[in-house]
Amino acid sequence: MKKALVVMVALLTMVAFAGGVMAQAPAKTEKPAAPAAPAPEKAAPAPAPEKPKPAAEKPKAKPPKPVTGTVAAYEAGKMIAVKVKDKEMKFDIAADAKIKGEVKEGAKATVAYKKDGDKMVATSISVPAPKKEAPPKKAPEKK
Repeated sequence: MKKALVVMVALLTMVAFAGGVMAQAPAKTEKPAAPAAPAPEKAAPAPAPEKPKPAAEKPKAKPPKPVTGTVAAYEAGKMIAVKVKDKEMKFDIAADAKIKGEVKEGAKATVAYKKDGDKMVATSISVPAPKKEAPPKKAPEKK
């Protein structure tokens, strides 16, 4: 019985020291290889192949570019020409374009557009409401 007790104490001491040595082992920087998949017991149906991402087919849509100027020409639902500084820019109007305000020649307008090939297509047109002129203030009469 004493012999078994001595053997047990010796084994436990060895395990305790081995645990300390293992804890001090340097960490490996390499990633371990992925474990091999276990062989299936029964033939499972193959998973469906992943569909390619549609982003590869369609380039990301660029945000519309805004330009502000004076309306030089306007055909409702068809085209708008805006004079910006010294040049005139012509835009086709998209069927779903958002139009805010009353568009007319000579009005200041902001046009958001995108390029479609060699054409510029207006996606929104914004004309600020004309400023109302304040009536002249009457000087208070002194009595």
